[in-house]
Amino acid sequence: MAEDQVGAIIETGPADWQIIQQDSSGLGKIELAGRWVADVDGGVEVRLVWQDTAVPVTARLDWRPARKAWHGRWKATLADVPAGGLYRLETRFRPKGHAAGEWAPRGDMRHFLGVGDLWVIAGQSNSAGYGRGPFFDPPELGIHMLRNSETWALATHPMNESTDTAHPVNREGSNPGHSPYVHFARLLKQQLGHPIGLLPVALGGSPLSAWNPTEPGPSGLFENMVHCVELAGGKVRGILWYQGESDAGGQNALTYADRFTAAVKAWRKALTSRSLPVVTVQLNRVYGSEANAQANRDWTILREAQRQAAGTLPNVAIVPSFDLPLSDAIHTSPAGNMLLAERMARAALAVACGRKVDFRAPEIQSAKPSADGSEIVLRFEPVTSRMDCIDQSANCFMVEDADGAVPITKVVYPQDATVRLALARPPGEQAVVHGACGTNPDVVPIDVERLIPMLGFYGVPVASRGRQQPARRTR
Repeated sequence: MAEDQVGAIIETGPADWQIIQQDSSGLGKIELAGRWVADVDGGVEVRLVWQDTAVPVTARLDWRPARKAWHGRWKATLADVPAGGLYRLETRFRPKGHAAGEWAPRGDMRHFLGVGDLWVIAGQSNSAGYGRGPFFDPPELGIHMLRNSETWALATHPMNESTDTAHPVNREGSNPGHSPYVHFARLLKQQLGHPIGLLPVALGGSPLSAWNPTEPGPSGLFENMVHCVELAGGKVRGILWYQGESDAGGQNALTYADRFTAAVKAWRKALTSRSLPVVTVQLNRVYGSEANAQANRDWTILREAQRQAAGTLPNVAIVPSFDLPLSDAIHTSPAGNMLLAERMARAALAVACGRKVDFRAPEIQSAKPSADGSEIVLRFEPVTSRMDCIDQSANCFMVEDADGAVPITKVVYPQDATVRLALARPPGEQAVVHGACGTNPDVVPIDVERLIPMLGFYGVPVASRGRQQPARRTR
């Protein structure tokens, strides 16, 4: 068969639209190799230019000779590529003794390359993106994704669609819709000034065990995640995680904190990053299960497990979702996803990029009875202005002691960092308080200045009268 190609041929290296993870110095590295087709001796040269101007990115990245590997083969490394883009990678074949480089025989090119940060999108349907309905969340140059076909492209919705998928393990049963992550990437790009690459590997309905190789059974989604990271160059900035609905029941809910901790450690080991940042979302509400008392308890327990894991694992952040609208019984709507994207981006800037960003939701710090036992005072941090609720009649709390439920007669907001629960009777021994209870809790208190709802919690002990006990990160 006759050779159809001529000049310098790229066989391994970056693909069009690929984003390369920068290192801690804000630099990237591009490695490529191939062969040349010519009837004369010579060598290959490579360079990196700005896509929109054709000007070399730096003088060191202008035309430079590739290394000859063996007859007709070559390799090249472009090191110290500054974070930014978009760039174009060019090659050409220079015949031996040929002086006019600009008219040297042609070579392959790669277009729309960037150096910036890569983020893995993992979890179940609310990460895969099941928001339904119209939205304005357009694609943008410098926000790219590795599609399930294992080809790089401009990031756009639906992100987890499976056309020509190369890994059916995360193929959705139906076409997904809108997710938070194009807007998430847009916000990061605006703040950081460099491109963002997304690696969507989520799957609707997936349990934690499919992501955790330390649990019995198949962990195909974990393996696929590692595979996709390797395809993207082996390094990422962090993982975006929204999952838990499939584990909000029975023993899975009770053990979620420990199993999620094991999963994060396994991810960090597999991706060779001991402190890999993970941004998580505490479960939103689900409609239609209000009459199921056990489901109400299990969902509250799982949210507590998510809170605990974020409080004990380094570089793991958690953001709330109770106020986000749904487009069906369980999936965040496009409008909700846009707000969630902002919260996740702010958390990512803090835990992954070292920015001083105020992202933390109000979190329970203590639960203390009043002197006469008629109230329990809940204290939250951080609170910028005051804790309050847009529905003054709502009660998302529950108090229990050794004798059972302690009725709450009123929720009072003293216009500070506390919430007071008026009780029908004083709490007895082993009293605990839960917040944002159930599959579909009442409207929860917010930090008014920032419009951020509190994190849900479960089983926070009520201190004995006259003695304060820490309530943060209790099991």
